[in-house]
Amino acid sequence: MEYPLSFMSDGLKLSGVLHVPAGRKPGQKLPTFIVLHGFVGTKDKSHVELVARMIEDMGYCAFRIDFRGCGESEGARGEVRCFDQVADTKNALTFIAEREEVDAERIGVTGHSFGAAVAIFAGGIDERIAAVVSFCGWGDGERKFRGQHPTPEAWTRFTEILDRGRKQKEETGESLWVSRFDVVPIPEELRANLSPKAQFEVPVETALSMYSFRADDVVANIAPRPLLLFHTANDVITPMEQSIRLFEKAGKNAELMIPTGVSHFPLSDEDAPHTRSLVQAWLDKHFPTPLAKGA
Repeated sequence: MEYPLSFMSDGLKLSGVLHVPAGRKPGQKLPTFIVLHGFVGTKDKSHVELVARMIEDMGYCAFRIDFRGCGESEGARGEVRCFDQVADTKNALTFIAEREEVDAERIGVTGHSFGAAVAIFAGGIDERIAAVVSFCGWGDGERKFRGQHPTPEAWTRFTEILDRGRKQKEETGESLWVSRFDVVPIPEELRANLSPKAQFEVPVETALSMYSFRADDVVANIAPRPLLLFHTANDVITPMEQSIRLFEKAGKNAELMIPTGVSHFPLSDEDAPHTRSLVQAWLDKHFPTPLAKGA
């Protein structure tokens, strides 16, 4: 079952969809995951919709949301600020904890790419979050960008964009808008994995917000709550070393998985069965549901 819902975050109405497993009994409260989309993405027709459906199939409620300024939520389009997204996540938790289907003591957060970084940061500062699952996430914005613009020429182009954006904002008060691919390069052959509802231009202030965002600084605070860092090997969009460094800084009950597969999109058709089996095994051990197969 899927229920379109809306909730308030800092005065803005945000859009969400709650997935409830068909096997839920009347009155039963289930462990739940809030599901966070990637860079200027959307909850719909996206990789995180696949994540939400996977989680629902495994016997959990899943609440996928559009961050402010994205998808069907209110807010200025493309005006992504990392700490605003952390606030949206915390407000989504406050809202969904009141639903009769949800076990308020067992709400986890999961995200893909940018959403994974937000999930880790939120888990590090909000003790209400019972578990965190990161898919191809990152922990240090500056280091991530250096990995995404690896040659001296590419790094110069990227930092020149940031400099032009700062100067234009200071001199005119207007933002410099650039292609999302100038901020986060994605090879042409992988762009079909993006939601058709995703945004393709962002202001430079969005990149500056990401540049200084560091989930690395708070990831250790998640312990002893369970944390899964899942990152496809040789990810050409978000460097795999980001999850390795997060794992090095994480505490008790953190686990790192680096399977082979399609770069950055572990629920692509050919990789979904393997991803599902790995995630299912981890959830069964660290964050079980009463609707688990064989329970």
